[in-house]
Amino acid sequence: MNMSDQAAVAAAEPAAFVQPRSPQELHADLQACRRLMKGGSRSFFTASLLLPPRVRAPATGLYAFCRVADDAIDGSSDPQAAIVQLQQRLDAVYAGQPGAELADRALACVVAHHHIPRVLLDALLEGFAWDVSGRRYETIEDVHAYGARVAGTVGAMMTLVMETRDPRALARACELGVAMQLTNIARDVGEDARMGRLYLPAQWMREAGLDPDAWLARPVFSPALASVIARLLAEADRLYERAECGVAALPRDCRPGIQAARLVYGQIGRTLAANGLDSVSRRTVVPRHRQLRLVAQALGAGLVPPGHPLTAGGAVEPLPAVRFLVDASSGELPGRTFYQRTLRMLDLFQRVELRQREMA
Repeated sequence: MNMSDQAAVAAAEPAAFVQPRSPQELHADLQACRRLMKGGSRSFFTASLLLPPRVRAPATGLYAFCRVADDAIDGSSDPQAAIVQLQQRLDAVYAGQPGAELADRALACVVAHHHIPRVLLDALLEGFAWDVSGRRYETIEDVHAYGARVAGTVGAMMTLVMETRDPRALARACELGVAMQLTNIARDVGEDARMGRLYLPAQWMREAGLDPDAWLARPVFSPALASVIARLLAEADRLYERAECGVAALPRDCRPGIQAARLVYGQIGRTLAANGLDSVSRRTVVPRHRQLRLVAQALGAGLVPPGHPLTAGGAVEPLPAVRFLVDASSGELPGRTFYQRTLRMLDLFQRVELRQREMA
């Protein structure tokens, strides 16, 4: 099924659980997913600390499946077979009968109770399949299409677990995901090349005097390559700026966490630029203390009122590459399930506990 066909059936909802997890089992699963997040993506984990528990819990489930899927493909001797197996695992998840894998159980809980359209996860796997096939990207729009699949999908799913289905908020969330992926590409140029992968727009490389095939055969840093990386970071910054409008459209208690992710990833690009744009011979890392300062800065995002000028960009048309994700995800918000009400109560309990500690 191609992506246009998938978009046509995107409204299909996942089946209800056949055998719901007990609160204790669910808690154990989510804690294990959280440990996986902490060990896999420090930037994402740091930003997630500002999310309310009702969002942080399902976010860890989403992250766990994305991480496990990526690892399953990268570590397989037959990546194509691994993708087929992951599609079969999604079949079971959406039938309400997930397998014994931790990530599958957690994902099934999230998709059933937050109404995550399957088109989003199918698009994610399609992006992984593009990696396996060694797909090249001629234009920046082609790179956008790749980013929409491997990162824009995550932005859409995160927005849904925040119980927001407004098309404007979804568009900005998907674009934030694409911006983050552009930052990742700029940071990992050398690492990807050593794996035989090239995500920079071939058109931009030729305009800078570089032959993509020849460069991939012998990846070295040069002023010409730096100019391409700089263009990519400039495009990421453009999308980060658009995404700021979407932050103000999110629930107030979710804004700081998403703003933190936006600021931390944006800092990766600025640090790379400060290091001369060389992402071939070394990897750019944002120091922990700098990440924490950005997280503190993001706390002010929750204070942005709905009428703030930041929301003026909400009417901007979505990036063409993410439109199918927005169309698949927007619509009326379903009624809250028992699972979602439980998460909200856990959120309330945590807030009361923190307040009691402050008063002690």
